[in-house]
Amino acid sequence: MTMIPTRDGHALYVKRWGSGRPVILLHGWPLSADSWDFHAMRIAEAGFCAISYDRRGFGRSDQPYGNYDYDSLSDDLSDVMVAMEATDASLIGFSMGGGEVVRYMSRHAGRHVVQCGLISSVVPFLLKTSDNPQGVEQSVFAEMSQAILSDRPQFFANFFKDFYGGGQGSPPVSVPYLQWTQSMAMQASLKATLACAEAFATTDFRSDLAAVTVPTLVVHGTADAIVPIETSARAAIQNLPDGTLQEYEGAPHGLLATHPEQLADDLIRFLQTSP
Repeated sequence: MTMIPTRDGHALYVKRWGSGRPVILLHGWPLSADSWDFHAMRIAEAGFCAISYDRRGFGRSDQPYGNYDYDSLSDDLSDVMVAMEATDASLIGFSMGGGEVVRYMSRHAGRHVVQCGLISSVVPFLLKTSDNPQGVEQSVFAEMSQAILSDRPQFFANFFKDFYGGGQGSPPVSVPYLQWTQSMAMQASLKATLACAEAFATTDFRSDLAAVTVPTLVVHGTADAIVPIETSARAAIQNLPDGTLQEYEGAPHGLLATHPEQLADDLIRFLQTSP
């Protein structure tokens, strides 16, 4: 186990598998680095160094009461990169993690990054506003937060059915997999769970995209019920000068579990294109 200190005095749990050029994997809400394990193994076997870590407040990392905004989270990413001596790195963010990728690129000038990946990402802006009419209504996020406060375990039991594409039916993952995902979510503090939900729901990353000038792979399911593709991937790709969009037809939000082999193959092909 490796614990990395952050600039504001907390500790992050980090896993490093393999050797070679670093690939940093940022997990989604409300999960942990373990959600990347299958892909981290494949990436390590392909000759790269797979680095994943638990976001502050989640998994085995410290659970401070404050600083869950994206500036703080991108600073954490910077601290992990420094501690891991990561240069010529690829940053791959799933869901909420996509925001950390693009905020790092703008706030830290893309230091030591040669590629980016946005998988089922919340980028560029989820919230519906007058200048973002395809976004999600504020009431949806307010109801979500209230449901978490009222009965967090029950909320996640329902949430992950949509996350993996089951809706009212059976999602395309096993019951034990659903239970494992729910237990991962319950590792996080209540404060971090709520604060990060607010962060990914309300943070506008549209101006950050100008800093993402490196080759960027965008992958999104067309049936994503958590982060609609129109307001995310299809909007983001229009502002990425060296971006490639791959749409998984009929796929849900949780691509890491529902399309593991396809996503691993696409990621490795992309990683191998770096000079």
